[in-house]
Amino acid sequence: MSVIKFLTSKVFLKQILLAIAAIIVLVFIVLKWLNITTNHGDFQTVPDLKGKSVSVASIELNSNNLVMQVQDSANYNPDYPKFSVIDQDPNAGAQVKEERKIYITVNPSGYRKITVPDLRERTFRQAKPTLEALGFKVGKVTYVDNIAKDLVLQMSFKGEDLKEGDKLAMTSSIDFVLGNGNRPGYDDSSSSDEPVAEEIN
Repeated sequence: MSVIKFLTSKVFLKQILLAIAAIIVLVFIVLKWLNITTNHGDFQTVPDLKGKSVSVASIELNSNNLVMQVQDSANYNPDYPKFSVIDQDPNAGAQVKEERKIYITVNPSGYRKITVPDLRERTFRQAKPTLEALGFKVGKVTYVDNIAKDLVLQMSFKGEDLKEGDKLAMTSSIDFVLGNGNRPGYDDSSSSDEPVAEEIN
C-alpha cells in the first residue's frame, strides 16, 4: 500500500480522530485537576477580627477555611480589651484563597513596665518632660521648705518612695516633692506650716 493511500485510508483517519479525542480528554483532566488543587476562582472573605478574643477569631477563621497566625504582641492599646485582636493582615473584607494565613496582633494584658529615671536633685522643669517622654504622668506636686526652689527632692507612686531602678507601667502617675525656695525653719507669716500640694495636669 502506498503512503498516499494509507494517509487517505479509513484506518489512518480513525487513528487520527482517536488521538485528537485522547488529547482533548487529557487536557480536560489536567485543567480539572489544576482547578481543584489551586481552588481557581474560589475565594474566602476575611472576617473582621479586631476587638475579638483569640478564641473567637480562631473559630471565625476556621469556619472560613483560613489559618490564624499570631504575631508578637504590640504595645498595650486601652481602646481594646486585654488579649483581643488589635490588628490583622490581610484586612477585613479582603478576598483570599482557602488555607491562607491571617496574621493577627494581640493586645497585651497591660502597659509594659519601664525603669523610672532618678530625677532627684533636678529641677521640676527638667523632670516633667523627661517623665512624659517615657510615657509617665505627673501626679500630685507637694512643696516643702527647701532653699532650692522647684528642685525635685522626692518621687513616689501611690505613697511609696521610688528608688533608683524601680519599674512602673507606662501612664503611671508619679508624685513629686519639690523645694519652695524657703530655708528650713524660715518663718513666713503669709504661708502655712503645712506642705502645699497641687495637681499638675
